[in-house]
Amino acid sequence: MFLQSALLATAAFASSASAAFGITTSGSNIVVDAGSDNALKFTVNSGSCDITSILYRGEELQYQSTASHISSGLGSATYGTNNPRGQYAKITCTTSTLTHYMVVKSGEATIYMATYTTAEPSVGELRFIARLQPSKLPLEQPFGVVSTTSGSSSTVEGSDVFVVSGQTRSKFYSSERFIDDYVHCVYRDSDAIRACMLLNSYSYEGSSGGPFFRDINSNNAGDSTNLYFYMNSGHVQTESYRMGLHGPYALAFSRSGTPTGKTMDTTFFADLGITGYVAASGRGTVTGTATGASSSFPIVLHWYNSAAQYWVYADSSGKFTSPAMKPGTYTQVLYQDELKVASSSVTVSAGKATTANIAATTESKTTLWKIGDWDGQPTGFRNAANQLRMHPSDSRMSSWGPLTYTVGSSSLDSVPMALWKGYNGPFTIKFTLTSAQASGAATLRVGTTLSFAGGRPSVVINSYTPATPAAPTKIDSRGVTRGAYRGFGEIYNFAIPSGNLVSGSNTVTIDVASGSTGDPWYLSPNYILDAIELYR
Repeated sequence: MFLQSALLATAAFASSASAAFGITTSGSNIVVDAGSDNALKFTVNSGSCDITSILYRGEELQYQSTASHISSGLGSATYGTNNPRGQYAKITCTTSTLTHYMVVKSGEATIYMATYTTAEPSVGELRFIARLQPSKLPLEQPFGVVSTTSGSSSTVEGSDVFVVSGQTRSKFYSSERFIDDYVHCVYRDSDAIRACMLLNSYSYEGSSGGPFFRDINSNNAGDSTNLYFYMNSGHVQTESYRMGLHGPYALAFSRSGTPTGKTMDTTFFADLGITGYVAASGRGTVTGTATGASSSFPIVLHWYNSAAQYWVYADSSGKFTSPAMKPGTYTQVLYQDELKVASSSVTVSAGKATTANIAATTESKTTLWKIGDWDGQPTGFRNAANQLRMHPSDSRMSSWGPLTYTVGSSSLDSVPMALWKGYNGPFTIKFTLTSAQASGAATLRVGTTLSFAGGRPSVVINSYTPATPAAPTKIDSRGVTRGAYRGFGEIYNFAIPSGNLVSGSNTVTIDVASGSTGDPWYLSPNYILDAIELYR
């Protein structure tokens, strides 16, 4: 490894904010002074690319036992530092398969970053983690103590779900949907000092999982407070990892409230020689109108191919314009909230706005009854409101059952959001049909959002037992216990031949087909429900 010569800022290039702006080196230390009014100075070890010191307003925020770094640290790399145009201090860390950039803009207390990969890191995930002192930044934003595991008294599951003051907590419970995740922070109350991860529409384009994917954002673990940006991981992985440029993203420091991520300007990366960065002039957009999805739900557009992914909410009339996208051919998906309702193909060209309207597929059917909404989530079902932020075993959870739902009189809280093999099944549905409704064939549709260990519905309609469906595509990851609910979203249709529904009282039971039972929470086959419908 070696350290290229640093081009230091001179008086001719001095920032109006502070003449201290620039890069200096001392032995294995690369020191960057942001020249900001709220002084930021950080140190990078030239032998590992680790951030070993973060001084903000003269106070050391960096945890001293373990550094801040990309993945689990690069170990060794080739390093270059420069100061392009005297306005931006840039550090480049290079290995055979990864290049990591850290950039400071003169006068700003922000470390802008981007990471270029040609292969997945050996640890099997790509993340930046800032390890900070918990005595200085103990609190987490926006979801609070749900992911603060400091002071835990026991472990509930694995080595990452804990009990603190009688409540289950985990770093996984800090997650937010990518489409809504533009800023997450750690902070302290006394003087509002914050360290925040800022993201914009470029930040996730090289990531994996789509608009509704979630991953770890923060965790006060006791010894350190950790602030993350996960670009990919094996946490409920639903698609292959993308290589290329991940970012830009930023680690920002503030004492005047929460900074804004969504509108963060990173267009200056076009001037910095960042491998894989595509400037706005080299991008195009997709515009159009989405129709056919229910106006009762958010309407989301999603574009993806093997190189990039993007998303946007449509407005109330269904009109949309995509973020600035790299040229290429994309699959364009329309979601009714998180339920996929249409898909098409669109080609994006640099400098052009391509029109690509999209319409949800309509189905001709007569619904006899429906439980829940077709929205790709377990919305309204028992414990769904808590599942993102606590373990299923938490004492604050309501009983998981077995439960019974009576059509026409029961509330959605009588439906478990998840079913486990050998634990809370079968789930029973009671309903009454007229002679006209009972005549002829029908279909029972059971929608799921995520499955584990081959879990899928097995059903009995009165005395009729349809064939058990084939096992869903395997996702080799815990799900429901770590706050995840979204997988491939399988929908199962069970044909009911004529004569198996009766005039008067009817009963459906739904259980879990698949292998043997284990721990009732994360070793037993399970699945999460989206909606259930009887129709013809």
